[in-house]
Amino acid sequence: MRALNYLLYYGFIIPLSLLPFRVLYIISDGLYFLFYYVIRYRKEVVATNIKNSFPTKTDEEIEFITKRFYAHFCDLVLESLKIFTISEKDAKKRMCFKNPELLNRFAQQHKSVIIMGGHINNWEMLAVTVAGAMKHKAQAIYKPLSSLFFDKRMRATRGKFGLHMISTKKVKEYFEEEKGNLSATIFGIDQSPGNPEKCYWTTFLNQDTGVLFGAEKFAKEYNYAVVYGRINKESRGYYSFEFLDITDSPQQTNHGEITEKATRMIETDIIANPQYWLWTHKRWKHKRPKTVGSN
Repeated sequence: MRALNYLLYYGFIIPLSLLPFRVLYIISDGLYFLFYYVIRYRKEVVATNIKNSFPTKTDEEIEFITKRFYAHFCDLVLESLKIFTISEKDAKKRMCFKNPELLNRFAQQHKSVIIMGGHINNWEMLAVTVAGAMKHKAQAIYKPLSSLFFDKRMRATRGKFGLHMISTKKVKEYFEEEKGNLSATIFGIDQSPGNPEKCYWTTFLNQDTGVLFGAEKFAKEYNYAVVYGRINKESRGYYSFEFLDITDSPQQTNHGEITEKATRMIETDIIANPQYWLWTHKRWKHKRPKTVGSN
């Protein structure tokens, strides 16, 4: 297996990553045809997710969103491979930070920040650019890959320009170690929770949904300011990022208030541009446990 991983990485991924963007997008166009019409990659999951999220849309509208999603998804796959070899200069050209002054204000107050967001547009491009856009120590929570080989290379790639990756298995330990230091920690909250009894339940995209609660939990425990991170797609291969205030006094908020607000922001972004969210994910595989009441 180790030999196969080396062959895949050095014989396929890296050579592909070295290709210029214009060539990658030609490949992406072909990949779209393959994924949508031939392989039909997770097409049932995608179609079900979109239909349930937009129950009033017609079949034609659902198909239109689905096709645009697959076109974006194929771009995302190739852009993510490009991250392995992209230069810092090229990456910064493709991810513009609109209002870093919002985070700089917290830095001047020596106040750490938690950034809540979702899997919209290109979060991999964000990973290799975010550290250079702030005065805080940039870090992100991630779930380790099952392959140690690719987990190591994923961490090295995302962190090559300053982002520190924190395993979901060591979040509490790391927050304790970093207590007192100036940090900005990214939490993706739109994935399906591992334990449906320990998450926050709400209505999201017209469906009863469990939302990861760790970001709010740590914000309150350490009294860190909370902001929402919005990734916009400006054009093919070019993105922008903006910070939006959620609260600078998390300990004064009610239970679930922070998570609810961030979830509504993600929902607003998805409704505005549904083709840019990660619909291949089995987001609603859990049902609300009977032991968990309404929030």
